Amino acid sequence: MKKTILILAIFALVVFAGCASNSSTGQVVATTGAGGSSSTINVPLSSISAQAKWFEYDSGGVKIRFFAVKASDGSVKTAFDSCDVCYDSKKGYRQEGDKMVCNNCGNSYPISGLGTENRNPGGCWPSFLPNKIVGDNVVIEKSDLDRGRSRFA
Repeated sequence: MKKTILILAIFALVVFAGCASNSSTGQVVATTGAGGSSSTINVPLSSISAQAKWFEYDSGGVKIRFFAVKASDGSVKTAFDSCDVCYDSKKGYRQEGDKMVCNNCGNSYPISGLGTENRNPGGCWPSFLPNKIVGDNVVIEKSDLDRGRSRFA
């Protein structure tokens, strides 16, 4: 019973975060990991498309924002909604076609190049957030999200 209540609470939080995010697309449901694991966030692979979707994760009262988008090769790219340099602005990214654009400095990045560590150390880049595909889900470790906490505090 407690697992069901926890899953429903997480579901409601994610749906609310999806509605309140800077994405203009429909609602996407992310859930706690398989078997009720609390160490991962799962996003249905079927909900990820070439149109980026934004999510929020609560890390001890700090809302950590991230996005997921499908690249032209079909791979799923995830990144913090925070720049390696401009994170203090807390402005995040927007999508323009096949690029993600920093809302602070205006630099743009091809979606196909996301999902890697910063290729220009010390320069602007969508902050790296690893993911893996497990079954029908994009799986993100909560510990990886927690590592980005300082960008949103």
